[in-house]
Amino acid sequence: MKKYSIKIATLFMAMFVFAGCGDFLDKEYDASLSETKVFGNQELTRQFLSNIYVNLPDGIAIYADNQFTGASRDCMTDNATSYWGLHFYNKINTDAYTAADHPMLGQWFNNFTGIRKTNVFMKNARPDLIGNAPVAGDDNKLYDRYMAEAKLLRAIFHFDLVAWFGNAPILGEDENGKPIVLDMAHQAQMNMERLPAEQVLQWVADQCDEVKDVLPFRYSNEDINWGRMNGAMAYALKSRALLYRASPLNNPTNDAARWTAAANAAKDFINKNQSHSKPYALYNDYQKCFYDNPTYNDEIILSRSIWYTNTIDLQLLPPGFTGSVSGAGRTNPTQNFVDAFEMKNGKRIDEAGSGYNPQNPYFDRDPRLEATVFRHGTIWGRADQDEQRSVDVHFNSSTDKGADYRESMGGTNTGYYLKKFVNPDLVLKTPRNFPHAWVIFRYAEILLNAAEAINEAEGPANAYSYVNQVRARAGMPPYENMTKEEFRKRVRNERRVELSFEDHRFFDLRRWKAYDGVTAQNELSKPLYDQLLNMYAMQVKIVGGNPEFNVTGAPGTEGNDMVVRVFNNPKNYYFPVPDSEVKRAPKLGQNPGWEITTE
Repeated sequence: MKKYSIKIATLFMAMFVFAGCGDFLDKEYDASLSETKVFGNQELTRQFLSNIYVNLPDGIAIYADNQFTGASRDCMTDNATSYWGLHFYNKINTDAYTAADHPMLGQWFNNFTGIRKTNVFMKNARPDLIGNAPVAGDDNKLYDRYMAEAKLLRAIFHFDLVAWFGNAPILGEDENGKPIVLDMAHQAQMNMERLPAEQVLQWVADQCDEVKDVLPFRYSNEDINWGRMNGAMAYALKSRALLYRASPLNNPTNDAARWTAAANAAKDFINKNQSHSKPYALYNDYQKCFYDNPTYNDEIILSRSIWYTNTIDLQLLPPGFTGSVSGAGRTNPTQNFVDAFEMKNGKRIDEAGSGYNPQNPYFDRDPRLEATVFRHGTIWGRADQDEQRSVDVHFNSSTDKGADYRESMGGTNTGYYLKKFVNPDLVLKTPRNFPHAWVIFRYAEILLNAAEAINEAEGPANAYSYVNQVRARAGMPPYENMTKEEFRKRVRNERRVELSFEDHRFFDLRRWKAYDGVTAQNELSKPLYDQLLNMYAMQVKIVGGNPEFNVTGAPGTEGNDMVVRVFNNPKNYYFPVPDSEVKRAPKLGQNPGWEITTE
């Protein structure tokens, strides 16, 4: 069955995508295609709207032609690192960048590009051309639907700006109710102060309320509409926006009303979903959720298009797996992350009675560990293609080492590779492509949003059921009989495990203000899974024919080549606004801890 994927018109790509690190204040509308021509043609109008989707987040940069390719953004957290010492993420982890030249400049320009495109569309789309008649099916009042799609996309881009940069201007409508289009004619107008992050997040939630019942909650014909903004997406974005608004970074007084609002937003999604004829639901198999055909996955609420590719598989696969194509292993989970997975009985590995054995460290663990991480001994590869073997990262000497042990510019420096997203049907000698989608929202997140917000608002009694649905899918025992503080720790860990490598951990740690008071030295007494700056690895040796496991990586220990992370507070809670933007529009201001260059 052929599914709809968002089509990109090349002429619009050329018109709107910035070359390098452009400046949104400098960009005028490209008149080579007049608004009259574009918005006087129904098909070009539709393509224009579809093209806006290319600016949605891409957390693993499948097609980026730079050092981001195939390396998860979790490499900027305690969850992972990348073997390549020159990787852009390493600059971020050591605070070795400036406001004038940092790896996330593109996030600023990408989101403003998306905002500009939505406002151009909303300003110029014509109801007489598109049609707005009440009809049966998904095209009911099509103009209203298109405008709601654009408004919701615009809200996503504003949310993303806040997540990366904090305070942001709201570029909605002007005093005459017309969408604000960024071009040179508005340069003076754009020299505006950024609004507080919590205010922008509330605006995002309000925008969601405006469109959530205009759009179909789910499209009845997802064969042609899969991947487009729908009502469920509006409910989901509101849930996330209000959760961020209630969190310590944006709620320093811990206003309980904000947590209640966040809890209600998540429950609103869940209740609306339960009443739908085809509700979103947890996929039946956690591991397959990330490589089965996404168009048949009812857990996915929104993804960034679909790529038919094996690029993501090869970028993550251990480099010892070779054929006509080979693995690169560019994302390497840390021991900190691996230790965060509970035992199958629900106990932490350092908890009394857990049954954890340091010399059999992967036995009887949360099944999501095996679904997420390639570790020493993982069986992978097609047996029917003579490609099946176990991952081998042991190192005894330069002449006695595993096929997947790190080399100078390849392999792992943690003992692990990322397995999540890798399709087990990949055949290296005769590779084929698979459908991959970068998931932006899925149903499990909504359940975890509800659990976190309810606990903060009123305690855990009414929060257990939501997180326990997620745990049950994984085959893990339910949470019960916890204090508010105990449940907070566990639900945060559940987010870490369940949503790992999906672009959540970086932002979660910041919205929780988890780095407050943390130094590399004072956290050494904590369990590895609670350390944010000291990264740890698993060293494997073969002794008497059996693997011997030794955790390494702490400062001063043998074999340590892990970089100790640097986090300067408050500087690193947000990325700096691009230096060029602040110089051109001084009222934007700069984030705390960052200086404007004088050059």
